[in-house]
Amino acid sequence: MANSTQQSSFRVYLRLLKYVVPYWGLFATSIVGFLIFASTQPMFGYMLKYFVDGLENPEASFFAGVPYLGEVPFLVELNLVQMVPLLIVLIALWQGIGSFLGNYFLARVSLGLVHDLRVALFNNLLTLPNRYFDNHNSGHLISRITYNVTMVTGAATDAIKVVVREGMTVIFLFASLLWMNWRLTLVMLAILPLIALMVSSASKKFRKQSKKIQAAMGDVTHVASETIQGYRVVRSFGGEEYERARFLAVTDDNRRKQLRMVKSNALYTPSLQLVIYSGMAVLLFLVLFMRGDASAGDLVAYITLAALLPKSIRQLSEVSSNIQKGLAGADSIFEQLDEEQEIDTGTEARARISGRLEVRNLSFQYPGAEKPVLNDISFVAEPGQMVALVGRSGSGKSTLASLIPRFYHHEHGQILLDGVDVEEYKLRNLRQHIALVTQHVTLFNDTVANNIAYGDLAGSPPEDVRKASEAAYAAEFIEKMPQGYDTLVGENGVLLSGGQRQRLAIARALLKNAPLLILDEATSALDTESERHIQAALDEVMKGRTTLVIAHRLTTIEKADLILVMDQGQIVERGNHAELLAQNGYYARLHAKQFEEVGTGVVVEQDA
Repeated sequence: MANSTQQSSFRVYLRLLKYVVPYWGLFATSIVGFLIFASTQPMFGYMLKYFVDGLENPEASFFAGVPYLGEVPFLVELNLVQMVPLLIVLIALWQGIGSFLGNYFLARVSLGLVHDLRVALFNNLLTLPNRYFDNHNSGHLISRITYNVTMVTGAATDAIKVVVREGMTVIFLFASLLWMNWRLTLVMLAILPLIALMVSSASKKFRKQSKKIQAAMGDVTHVASETIQGYRVVRSFGGEEYERARFLAVTDDNRRKQLRMVKSNALYTPSLQLVIYSGMAVLLFLVLFMRGDASAGDLVAYITLAALLPKSIRQLSEVSSNIQKGLAGADSIFEQLDEEQEIDTGTEARARISGRLEVRNLSFQYPGAEKPVLNDISFVAEPGQMVALVGRSGSGKSTLASLIPRFYHHEHGQILLDGVDVEEYKLRNLRQHIALVTQHVTLFNDTVANNIAYGDLAGSPPEDVRKASEAAYAAEFIEKMPQGYDTLVGENGVLLSGGQRQRLAIARALLKNAPLLILDEATSALDTESERHIQAALDEVMKGRTTLVIAHRLTTIEKADLILVMDQGQIVERGNHAELLAQNGYYARLHAKQFEEVGTGVVVEQDA
């Protein structure tokens, strides 16, 4: 099991490093910088050797005994008191160059990696099917883009920085120590298996804890975003205390999980240090015991170089927690990136369709649901006709409207547009022929004009935008705004009333001028007068295009060519307004009830 986990971690890490490939030049430069930095560590140790030797004989030649260089006349004249201070400055300068190259160019790689992963995640979100958003809350998706990505870069770049810099430092120091006294150095190697065991054990714990922390962070983001988006409901219903308690619970859970990680790290680091310094203690004993004929400078240099090892080894071991955090974050990121995208196997693409909609024996069941939402639905809407769907909540009306633009995929029956199954159209082409207005209007924190001319409609002539606004009876309030069509509407149109937002959404649909118009309770947020205006506009705009209407108020669908009454996923009645009233059945009872409520002055909308 542990072996498979290691293999899995290795695959995730390799996949992560693929994102570094476009920056290989910058990355290679940073690696060279860290190699330069690492090479200076033994140099400083050697300077101490010459410094201690210089205390005994400051006039001794620095290059004496050095092959070839010791024979050059002017180099032989350079003594220790002259060379040691100069070389320390030169080594520090050399180290500074290496440090700059390593840190700066790795930072460029790291920031590029953050950017690329965030863009990949966001672009991926735009291609995921509806069911993915149904099953995942927005807080966790946002946390993945903001928090998890930064954890990942710690594994892909910052960890590499420590591994290369400190790893090469350890190698250079070990090489120097072996060269100086290989017998003593082999004593130090005896503790390496114990260090490796401790690192391996801690890595598994860090990985598990990191996953829990990232999930807890997603909960924090989720609760915060829900409260911010629903602040009006929170304040209207006195939900402040409930939200405070909810946020306190998730952030406290996050704090406790973070503390567990810190505790593990805090115990792990001193334990590792104890092992390393125990090895150092044995080494010091042996140095004193086996001094032999080594000079004081040699011994000081050896002990100094050996003393530099624990710091580098400790940093190498501590990088394990960063790597595990990153791998846990990478798991969640690649999990999303590997999600199956919205299925688009269609090959049909038409510049324009007439808008004939035919539904044949359509049945649909949500994945995991116990029973079908739609059961054997059949009807035809000819171009220019208006078909209305009415019925109780949960009868399947909105689901039917969602299946036409392929937000979900049906397996039983057919939905035909101009005689071609919607599954056979290319997805983008299919949706270009459909204009959709729902009860829940989505507006962006942009200008009125950009909200109407959105997406494929961007760049539409201002005159067309104005005409669509007039047709939707939105121009009357837009032109009274401070900057007219250039007025910012706030996040999700917060600066507008519900009716104004709805009219902007209708203007957007009218500007699209699609052959098939779907109005899913589109007039529910309008007052009676606005609805009357909108109805007049829709009567005009419906000419020559097929319209599917799901309506709260039965008065808005009295002119429909065909009214389908739905109950529990089935069509229980069909006909026009007069025919259905004459049947004195389900529709007639709905109509009588709504008429009675309006007559008493209590307008309680029937949940259609």
